[in-house]
Amino acid sequence: MGFFDFFKKKKKAKADEPKAAPAKEQPKAAAKAEAAAAPAPAAGKTGFTPYPAADLGELLPPAPAGGKIKIAIYWTAGCGGCDVSILDTNERVLTIAQFADIVMWPVATDGKEKDIEALDDGAITVSLINGAIRNSENEHMAKLLRKKSVLVVAYGTCAMFGGSPALANLVPGGASEILDYVYTKTPSSAAFQERYHKDAAVVPKTVIEVPEGTLTLPVVYDTVKTLDQVIDVDYYIPGCPPQQESISHLLKAVVDFVYNGVALPPKGAEIGVTEKCLCDECPRTKEYARITKIYEPYQVNVDPEKCLMDQGILCLGPATVGGCNAKCTKVGQPCRGCYGPTRLVQEHGASALTAIASLFPVLDDDPTCDEDQIIEIMKTVKDPLGYFYAYTLGKSLIKRTVVEEN
Repeated sequence: MGFFDFFKKKKKAKADEPKAAPAKEQPKAAAKAEAAAAPAPAAGKTGFTPYPAADLGELLPPAPAGGKIKIAIYWTAGCGGCDVSILDTNERVLTIAQFADIVMWPVATDGKEKDIEALDDGAITVSLINGAIRNSENEHMAKLLRKKSVLVVAYGTCAMFGGSPALANLVPGGASEILDYVYTKTPSSAAFQERYHKDAAVVPKTVIEVPEGTLTLPVVYDTVKTLDQVIDVDYYIPGCPPQQESISHLLKAVVDFVYNGVALPPKGAEIGVTEKCLCDECPRTKEYARITKIYEPYQVNVDPEKCLMDQGILCLGPATVGGCNAKCTKVGQPCRGCYGPTRLVQEHGASALTAIASLFPVLDDDPTCDEDQIIEIMKTVKDPLGYFYAYTLGKSLIKRTVVEEN
């Protein structure tokens, strides 16, 4: 019998014991009895109401009366997943071509920087910029697209919150320490330097003169920034990457504006999110069990119906905004917080930590849990800072690690 099987059996035995409900609980007890007598839901039904995709109307509408708009898509410091996610529009990619000319999309079209520079200011209706601002080239292109665009959308978690690239802000020595490690300390780089440049390690330079002229490389910044820490942003669409439902709402807003003159959402709006947290979307049953030990999903036989937190698996669902339809938790993986916090939360990581700590056994009717026990529980989280700020460090109060000089 497994660990959780024992507690499920114990809970079932306790539930089977006859227990009279207090007078004030009678209506609730009656409601429960009525619910128990109701027919069971059909197979596959969980009571989960998904966040729907927007209805985009006919597949291939004619070009808009005012002529096609211009769209730019650009990828700064990110993994490329956001660029690929745009293809989640499926056949709607054809719809985009009906009402818009894509003037820049480096992975798909041949638009050049000089082509964008030649456009009039504001000639581009909307630019989707994904990725964080990691280096001077990222910042230059973000500012250029801002100048040439009426609207700029921070597309994806890295653009909104810094994402995984912003975890580099935890390196005390900043860019110099990272570059030194990459080019001299990793096994392959160290072997190369030892073999070919034993006297003095060779690392890339940002400027070098060659017979053909001056060659440059982008300057890597000490601090990874979010897009709106560098330029003014009109709209945000979260996700790592954004989900199809969210993309459809963004496309719907643009289509309605172009074809029907429908007003755009208020500036600063997050597209494709709900007003509630991810837990409200998750179909798993929650019992608010006390956490006495923390597990990774691979360490337990995950119950497919039970809340992951109730199984001791850390999940950032209580502090993360809904809109993704709980795709991760439904397949047994905890929420890592890529959609970012709800509007009511300022510090995503601290909010998640508070929600999880509230489940430690420290209440009056629970076993005594002193400070040492709390420390022991938290020690089982291998990388607390990286876990609670995996996606949102760039927008946190922490921002980065610094080294104080005496």
